[in-house]
Amino acid sequence: MEQLIFINLLFSVIIVFFQRRNPRSVWTWLFALNFIPVFGILFYLLFGQDLKKSRMFRIKEISDRLNFPIKSQEEIIGADNVPEEMMDPISRDFRSLILYNLETSGAVLTACNRIQIYTDGQEKFAALRDALRKAEKYIHIQYYIIKNDEVFDSLVPILQDKARQGVEVRILYDGMGGRFMPSRRWEELKKDGIRVGVFFPPFLGWLNLRVNYRNHRKIAVIDGRVSFVGGFNIGREYISRDPRFGYWRDTHLKITGEAAIGLQIRFALDWHYATGENLFREERYFGEEENARRRLIRQEGPIWPEGSQDGDEACLQIISSGPDTREPYIRDNYLALFHKAKHHIYIQTPYFIPDDAILAALKMAASSGVDVRLMIPCKPDHPFVYWATCSYAGELLDYGVKVYIYENGFLHSKGVMVDGRVSCYGTANMDIRSFDLNFEVNATIYDEQVTGRLEQAFMDDLPHCRELTKQAYGQRGLWMRVKEQTSRLLSPLL
Repeated sequence: MEQLIFINLLFSVIIVFFQRRNPRSVWTWLFALNFIPVFGILFYLLFGQDLKKSRMFRIKEISDRLNFPIKSQEEIIGADNVPEEMMDPISRDFRSLILYNLETSGAVLTACNRIQIYTDGQEKFAALRDALRKAEKYIHIQYYIIKNDEVFDSLVPILQDKARQGVEVRILYDGMGGRFMPSRRWEELKKDGIRVGVFFPPFLGWLNLRVNYRNHRKIAVIDGRVSFVGGFNIGREYISRDPRFGYWRDTHLKITGEAAIGLQIRFALDWHYATGENLFREERYFGEEENARRRLIRQEGPIWPEGSQDGDEACLQIISSGPDTREPYIRDNYLALFHKAKHHIYIQTPYFIPDDAILAALKMAASSGVDVRLMIPCKPDHPFVYWATCSYAGELLDYGVKVYIYENGFLHSKGVMVDGRVSCYGTANMDIRSFDLNFEVNATIYDEQVTGRLEQAFMDDLPHCRELTKQAYGQRGLWMRVKEQTSRLLSPLL
């Protein structure tokens, strides 16, 4: 017993004095360690590590490669005397956010991007297969979850065929998300010349002491010009073939153009950590895109071209965050968007567990007349997270936020739309886990046409939703109130 007390005291001292956590997280861990000591210690060993100060994800070549475009754009965007003709209305209004993302996370602004939106899994994977068949140089695929089912089976023959043609194929998956894939499948692919990497692989079976840090990114890059990012993983539920969830409503973006370089860089960093292979030493992976960046930041003509029909010239920034970044950049990007909203904010997320700043920003926006709408699923895939989501969503009702419960299956779409002008979609949920613990990547899009299409998809979902009213929320039962409050207390750990 004395040894147990000493261990609890030791971990408590580490949490309070040696880890820079927010106060709510500190108190939650202290509660777990001291009130459920045995399980608290186990949970801390599995979920309590702090990788924020780790330099394990750093690589010198990325700094060297990005130095020129970042510094050049900083000089142009940050200048006090930028000519009016070099900025369109959207970029002018969101100039401070563009500069913040550039200076903090290295998110270079790219133009001339064609963006296609997929809200159905069948359509998304059909588009991915079509893009894979057209690959000529390399295919880089990264998913949080890859399951051994018909969706993966539909991709494997294409990847094998491309590998036989001499196309370089790399697949990266998360150790937690890919735990159900039999190792024989990976060995078969390796024999065909396909390279496979595991991010935070488990040991001793499924045991993984870094299970709390999950690479939640979903990225595909083909030949450095075509890319995909969004919410769909590789599994049958994502094409609506799992009876447990029914129809799977998600959002995925196909980005053709200069922004593919941002996703390529993100993949290369994660691949280097997982496998040790440094793709930044090979100019062939980045040469053409580097030239595109140099063209983009030239000072002749507009930096931000006028958006054309179908979003042919959409401007966007690829933003990533997680334990490999100094600050929660995606969360900060959301926060800035909320503060800049003048007319409306539309949010879709399967998990809504905001930190204090996000919650306060939404309350302030709604209280000042901004039309704030939040859409969440009607069913849980993670019960505790779902109950905490209901608690936070219910709190916003008092401030005039409209909350919609999606009832046509499961809502997994992750994104924000502001004033019909700027949108941010990708892999990050609106929760503390995505802000601080998961490795995430989003695209912030400064374009009215693309944002308009995303908002139209949101509106098309409303007939399939039930609005949660203050009266209905107030009538929930005692047991539901207990589950909500308990889950909310544990929300920093979820």
